[in-house]
Amino acid sequence: MTLALQIVLVVVSILMTVFVLLHKGKGGGLSSLFGGGMQSNLSGSTVVEKNLDRVTILLAIVWIACIVGLNLIQAYV
Repeated sequence: MTLALQIVLVVVSILMTVFVLLHKGKGGGLSSLFGGGMQSNLSGSTVVEKNLDRVTILLAIVWIACIVGLNLIQAYV
C-alpha cells in the first residue's frame, strides 16, 4: 500500500508541475500553444484555462490525499 501511494504521489507531483507551468501568466504562457490564445467573449479566461484549473485542483486534491495517507500509514504501522 505504501509503495502504491508513493508511486501515485510521484506521478501526480510531476503532472501537477506540468499543469501549473501550462497556466497562462501575466504575459501569456505555454497554454497559448494549445489554443489558449483565443479569448472567450463571455469571460476573462478561456476554456483551456478553465480546464487547466480543474485538472490542477483535482491533482492537488489527490496529492494532498496521498500525503495524508502516507502519514497515517507511517504513524500507525
